[in-house]
Amino acid sequence: MGVPSVFLRTYGCNFKCAGFGMPKGELSSEREAVNPEDYKEYGTLPLVSTGCDSYASWDPRFKHLSPSRDVDTIVSDIMELLPFKEWKDEHLVITGGEPLLGWQRAYPELLSHPKMKGLKEITFETNGTQPLSDELFAYLDDWLWEGLDNGISREVTFSVSAKLSCSGEKAEDAIKPEIVARYQDAGHAYLKFVIATEDDATEALAAVERYRDEGFYGTVYFMPVGGVESVYHLNNRTVADLAMKNGIRYSDRLQVPLFKNAWAT
Repeated sequence: MGVPSVFLRTYGCNFKCAGFGMPKGELSSEREAVNPEDYKEYGTLPLVSTGCDSYASWDPRFKHLSPSRDVDTIVSDIMELLPFKEWKDEHLVITGGEPLLGWQRAYPELLSHPKMKGLKEITFETNGTQPLSDELFAYLDDWLWEGLDNGISREVTFSVSAKLSCSGEKAEDAIKPEIVARYQDAGHAYLKFVIATEDDATEALAAVERYRDEGFYGTVYFMPVGGVESVYHLNNRTVADLAMKNGIRYSDRLQVPLFKNAWAT
């Protein structure tokens, strides 16, 4: 948080997370009310106050707003975003959708690009249900050692947003402790739970015990639900209090107060 970062958003997800912001047991239909034919650019899509707030990154109806790009084009776009047009201390955050779906096979080519040599830290924002392929696991290990050989201290982080029942997803599909524990062999991993109520916090703490039993030893965060500012501000103090009460770290949703959670923030 607060670190200059480039976000590379991949398309596609194995979840819909239609329960966020809804009464327990109900699913949002707000996304379905958005007519894809009314929009020609990703950034003009309306924000939603319920359900997944990045719905255009996985809903097939909006695929036309996420064009395919080759690695050279992606790297060129990244370089333009960097303040010095080269990597200094900025982070690369690979997000989605779910970035550990089929996209895993593309990352070695991306990270091996000559203009990416100065990159020091990668974060994968994942839901924690997709195992690392043997190929990506081996590549990330090589990437870390290559940095040391060149005098660069590199880091790989897995920001795991494990989904609780308030997301609308089932625990048997969403909570995969053995997969997250394995991430730790490739880098640093932490858990981040989206919380709306005390019941959510209780469910999260029970899930944490399951992760610990599988060998997960990373940090745990509570983050308030809220894809729009009005919902977020109703909830953030409550979630901060729940985090303090339970000895859990609190994660702000910095893109909401700073940028109103606009697309591409």
